[in-house]
Amino acid sequence: SLALLAVLAVVRESNAAGVPPVFVLRIDGAIGPATAEHVARSLERAAREHAQLVVLEMDTPGGLDTAMRSIIKNILASPTPVAGFVSPQGARAASAGTYILYATHIAAMAPATNLGAATPIAIGLPVPGPGAEPAGRPDSTASGSEVSQDTLTAKRVNDAAAYIRSLAQLRGRDVAWAERAVRESVSLSASDALSRGVIDLIAVDLNDLMRKLDGRVVTLNKSGADSVKLATAQAVVVRLEPDWRGRLLAVVSEPSLVLMLMMIGVYGLLFEFVNPGFVAPGVIGGVCLLLAMWGLQMLPINYAGLGLILLGVAFFVAEVFVPSHGALGIGGVAAFGFGALLLIDSDSPGFGIPLSLIGAVMLVSAAFVIGIAGMAAKARRRPVVSGAPRMIGASGEVIEFGGGEGWAAVDGERWKVRAEQPLRPGQRVCVTRVDGLTLEVSPAAEAPATQGVPQ
Repeated sequence: SLALLAVLAVVRESNAAGVPPVFVLRIDGAIGPATAEHVARSLERAAREHAQLVVLEMDTPGGLDTAMRSIIKNILASPTPVAGFVSPQGARAASAGTYILYATHIAAMAPATNLGAATPIAIGLPVPGPGAEPAGRPDSTASGSEVSQDTLTAKRVNDAAAYIRSLAQLRGRDVAWAERAVRESVSLSASDALSRGVIDLIAVDLNDLMRKLDGRVVTLNKSGADSVKLATAQAVVVRLEPDWRGRLLAVVSEPSLVLMLMMIGVYGLLFEFVNPGFVAPGVIGGVCLLLAMWGLQMLPINYAGLGLILLGVAFFVAEVFVPSHGALGIGGVAAFGFGALLLIDSDSPGFGIPLSLIGAVMLVSAAFVIGIAGMAAKARRRPVVSGAPRMIGASGEVIEFGGGEGWAAVDGERWKVRAEQPLRPGQRVCVTRVDGLTLEVSPAAEAPATQGVPQ
């Protein structure tokens, strides 16, 4: 809170001096829902506080299409100019980062950076390369499934090409190379991007960028009706960091963690159901499961994969209550494994679930199933320790008796007893037969050698 107050004080001083501040936020790593929300909140704040410029520092391998389009919509609707800056040196703006850079009012890169490789990809869809058959004209000898796959690929690529072409036309940047970045997955270095008109300038760092942008007139719309002259040389730079909600969303929307939270939630609740009263496993399991559900609704999930995971969990639960010699458990492990592979419906960098994690969770689940099956097998081999068979042959002491019936203490409990001969209080007896809630007994010395069968 003290840091926030200090920043606000600096911004007020800057505004009082007549120089609006420059807001800087960083896009580092895969672009996802948390990134889109952080950009949206930052642009809203910039508009509220009348910042003169928002700088998006980028170093990203790409990300989700939905998150990228949300960021671009916010940039296009922003009343504050937005500069995209691929930084620091050695960074990249690949795939989704290229689209975002094209959408910004000012595009800049640091030396030794690159952008491009913007072909959309998804599970099961091949990426067209240079020299590939033109989209929409599959080979006549291809099978029906191959033609269908080619058509779907062509639709995705054509849609992405039209989208980046429209952004290039809006900002007056190289349209031809933008289409090649989508259709042929080509990339450009910073110097080549500047020479081709893909970016506006090269800056070593943020300070150098502020110096080079000073005095530049930025047009906010194509008609040129709204334009802003930047005064960035002496402007206060305010870095915007994600709040606690944004940081939590960034963590929870990570696919690997979502899978782990889901399994911890399931096992915690299962343990609580099997052993009521422990409380902590149920509380932890419920919280983890709710966080996993929150993360899943932010991700492009494949509902077939989610259904397989839930089916696997159902098999695990059934294995606990319906001993099947491990058959249900093995089916659950297989269903869970296939579901985890299909869960995230995207091949975007940073949004896949590592095979090593899937294998580890499957091994843990298999160990759980083997443990349950082993305990069930041991339980079947143990001698009977309760119920009617256990009562046959048990000894007790008569409490009262008369008219062929009475009461006796057997195994520390009071039972109604029946006998063919008179018994006296305090006499030791032996159970010969169980008839519902009544025990048939005889004096201990006269108990028959052969025990009866319970009914």
